[in-house]
Amino acid sequence: MGGRGGWWRGKSTPAKVETYTRWSFHTFPFIEVATFALPAFGYVPAPVNWILFLLVSTHAAVAAVTASLTLDWTRGRRPLPVRLLWALGTATVVIAVVSLVVALHGPRGADNGAAAGTVFVGVLSFGVGTLALAVRGTPRMVYGVLGAAVGAGAVAVPAGVSAPGAAVAAGAVVLAAGFFTFTSAFSVWLLNAVYELDEARETRARLAVAEERLRFGRDLHDVMGRNLAVVALKSELAVQLARRGRPQAVEQMVEVQRIARETQREIREVVRGYREADLRTELAGAQGVLTAAGIDCEVSGPVTGLPAEIQSALGWVVREATTNVLRHGDAARCAVSLRVAEGRVTLTVENDGAPGIGSGSGTDTAEPGRGSGLAGLRERLREVDGVLRAGPAGSDLFRLTAEVPLPPDSVPEQAPAPEPGGSPRPVPHPVSEVTS
Repeated sequence: MGGRGGWWRGKSTPAKVETYTRWSFHTFPFIEVATFALPAFGYVPAPVNWILFLLVSTHAAVAAVTASLTLDWTRGRRPLPVRLLWALGTATVVIAVVSLVVALHGPRGADNGAAAGTVFVGVLSFGVGTLALAVRGTPRMVYGVLGAAVGAGAVAVPAGVSAPGAAVAAGAVVLAAGFFTFTSAFSVWLLNAVYELDEARETRARLAVAEERLRFGRDLHDVMGRNLAVVALKSELAVQLARRGRPQAVEQMVEVQRIARETQREIREVVRGYREADLRTELAGAQGVLTAAGIDCEVSGPVTGLPAEIQSALGWVVREATTNVLRHGDAARCAVSLRVAEGRVTLTVENDGAPGIGSGSGTDTAEPGRGSGLAGLRERLREVDGVLRAGPAGSDLFRLTAEVPLPPDSVPEQAPAPEPGGSPRPVPHPVSEVTS
């Protein structure tokens, strides 16, 4: 049981929706046989009842295979099974007509008319509903349902059904086939919509990373471009002066050396600004991004007043945790809390989508085989004497805890949590995978 549960929890949300959709269509053959074939044994004599049972069972099997392959086509995994669709359409018409003729003109039973109408309507309805998986556009689906109803009425009268009975059969086909057609169309729409939303979320994360890389590249270009241009000019001047034996060449090379050192300092400042993370900004960004992704996010605890190096380290924890809640697991709720007690600040990130951020043992020991994200967070926290713990905290709960000691003279002020409606700031930096 635990293995099956883990198999299900390990799936992404689109994969879960697809699995549910497929199994829903896999149950249709059993429903068709149980609803339209088995009752024939109660009011149709042998061997007609067995003939009806075999005909309906064959149709249900063909419809099941067609539905499975057509769903693959809707996801772009295989070409449209045109031949199989034609085979299903032909089988639907032939089996419906044959079952109608056999029930009406075969050995007389208690209620052959009811058997004929039930099997006839059922086979047509399930057949049209399955064929709708390969149809694009509501008008075509409507035409298909109406065409099946008109065809049912046109076939029923020559087969021996009265005109009122044929009209009733046509109306039943409209209702039943319309219902199954709507079910098929809605299932495909929902499946495609879930996959598109998941792709949009991943695209948003990639764009945020790309935008930050561009910003970082622009900063480096501004620093390096300007200073290297000056270095080139100074070096060229020094070369010309040296060729003429002028002592000013030494002064120019000294200036080049000064500019090079200044460039190193500016680059370090750019990189430092790139690597530092503001805790309050990261909390606001985490709440905004998770809320936009449909995850209920609660942020609580004091934010201001912490030393800059501690804010930077904890900001990275929030950034990594948020990214992995989005990219792993299937969380519906995430809680981020910050607590200061006994000279230590504790950041806790919990989500109910385990496995969401790795699956550590809950201790701060190294975990061979894990992704580099968890190790990177430990390295950052180690710089401020902090520790990191990550692991399951219940059946479907994952908890990540970071503890950092505060300097003796550091007393953080209580500040309200970021507003839910604040401007979301997606995780802007390339984040290493926490789970492998």
